[in-house]
Amino acid sequence: MASVYDLKPRFQALLRPLVDALAARGVTANQVTVAAIVLSVIGGGLIAWRPFETWPLLLLPLILLLRMGLNAIDGMLAREHHQQSRLGAILNELGDVISDVALYLPLAWVPMVYVPLVEGIVVLAVMSEMTGVVAVQIGAHRQYQGPMGKSDRALWFGALGLVLGLGVAPGNWINWGLGVMLLLLGWTIFNRARAALKETQNAA
Repeated sequence: MASVYDLKPRFQALLRPLVDALAARGVTANQVTVAAIVLSVIGGGLIAWRPFETWPLLLLPLILLLRMGLNAIDGMLAREHHQQSRLGAILNELGDVISDVALYLPLAWVPMVYVPLVEGIVVLAVMSEMTGVVAVQIGAHRQYQGPMGKSDRALWFGALGLVLGLGVAPGNWINWGLGVMLLLLGWTIFNRARAALKETQNAA
């Protein structure tokens, strides 16, 4: 199933000059990871602070784009500039989960949003990332399959924030979209688990 994650190599190619410049200035992968977490907490905090106003939602696509950029940069710094570490691996995985919870859970307070749908998406998002990590424990590679991986969630929620931020009236269409996300997250968990099992079976 196609995923926004498939565009990652092109995105990284665009960021490589910036990554090289940051490395030359002594910026570390862990610093960038922490910056992405802080950015997400601030973005989610603004939505929670003003859930009935449109400007925090209008900021959401920009924050998500910056977060995606920071996530790509920290990985490139780690791999291409020899900054990989055990702490970095922990921060990277925890950072994704913390950022998802911080950014998306406050959307439950946006008018016309059915709260259990947002809660369910956040829970399944955490489960999908856990499934990807658990694959390593059974001898497979870290799994990133879609159709609702981290980048896909950012695209969907970014589009939602943009539409609402531009003044489109909230309605049940929001919950239909969230319901589709919930289903796709379930599919994502299945895909990642199946791919991990298949990889270990082929290796055996």
